[in-house]
Amino acid sequence: MIDRLKNKEAKLAVIGLGYVGLPIALEFAKIFKVVGFDINEERVEMMKNGIDPSKELEPHEFEDKDILFSANVDDLKDCNFYIVAVPTPVDKHKVPNLVPLQKSSETIGKVIGKGDYVVYESTVYPGCTEEDCIPIIEEHSGLERTKDFMFGYSPERINPGDKVNTITKITKVVSGCCAKSADVIEQVYAMIIEAGVFRASSVKVAEAAKIIENTQRDLNIALMNELSLIFDRIGIDTVDVLDAAATKWNFIKFYPGLVGGHCIGVDPYYLTYKAISMGYEPDVILAGRRINDEMSSYVGKKTVQLIIKAGKFLTQAKVLVMGVTFKEDVSDIRNSKVADLIKEINSFSISVHSADPHAKSEETQQHYGFDLVENIDNDYDAVIVAVSHEEYLNLDEDYFKSIMSENGILIDVKSLYKNKIKDLTYWTL
Repeated sequence: MIDRLKNKEAKLAVIGLGYVGLPIALEFAKIFKVVGFDINEERVEMMKNGIDPSKELEPHEFEDKDILFSANVDDLKDCNFYIVAVPTPVDKHKVPNLVPLQKSSETIGKVIGKGDYVVYESTVYPGCTEEDCIPIIEEHSGLERTKDFMFGYSPERINPGDKVNTITKITKVVSGCCAKSADVIEQVYAMIIEAGVFRASSVKVAEAAKIIENTQRDLNIALMNELSLIFDRIGIDTVDVLDAAATKWNFIKFYPGLVGGHCIGVDPYYLTYKAISMGYEPDVILAGRRINDEMSSYVGKKTVQLIIKAGKFLTQAKVLVMGVTFKEDVSDIRNSKVADLIKEINSFSISVHSADPHAKSEETQQHYGFDLVENIDNDYDAVIVAVSHEEYLNLDEDYFKSIMSENGILIDVKSLYKNKIKDLTYWTL
């Protein structure tokens, strides 16, 4: 397989060309013949023209790559090494939604041949690849795992918006269904990963390693959020406390904030789902999720309290929310907790304007039912800076005064302007 890929006698396919699949497809296309497949024809057309729909990659990164972008399943039929990088969201009940993964497996089952390889990168619970995905491939192909085709799991490690820790510079965890498959999968990824490849002892171990990365981070942020709730009641600044505590060499410094997106805000639910199905109730993980899920409501209520305290009528109040994406310097609004914050403030009959230099108004309207304003007014009673976009980092108090009414309130979720605000009412987590 390695020699065939190198000689371009075999093709590598990446199924799902989002912020995970597209970068890895382009990296492999530097040395292999690649088919980049996505069911969204509009996105495929954009990529054919050198445009990244996720706005993570520049046009020049599409140049000189041996890649065919396609939404046609027939183009997958002569591929031999399949990588699956489709979304793995949760539904409104926080239950894993495996439909994209199941559909992708079904597609592969219709085109896979003997001797081919399948590697899943989508974040899943331990056991999902072997118990949920591979049986679908076997059913639709009539082939048998490890005898007719090989499979493995290599968790995605992409940090959206990060231009330093890019895909080739992060150690890649790989695994295979047997020693032979693990050898081949390791060698394939080693062709593009400069930081090196780590071979996990099994597919389940690789799946679990990925999911606890984000679960650990989620719990650390949850602790900081709970501390901020406590310190706000005491009347002390959370960041001041963290700065003081961080003078000890082994203190791990995290900050409070809104935890959204399709990784940290979602992945722990995959692990808890699996744990509950095995008869274990994961108290700590679910407690962390509950705290983080409630922070949007907390910030919204705090804003309302400060508006009332300033002597303003809620039904006449006007609030601006700056930043609606799930994290800084990205265009992705999926599972953004800022949307929950806006909904909370709206529930008090307060007029809310939203702005974001990276997001699209048609997408916020489609997903959450609100538009983005093109022009910012000059009479907001409160301004909430919810996301630390680069465009917001150097704003000063004079700017915020220029867009506020008298007795303006600045809610600084990310503590961007700490010790820089003198006259406005200022509050941060």
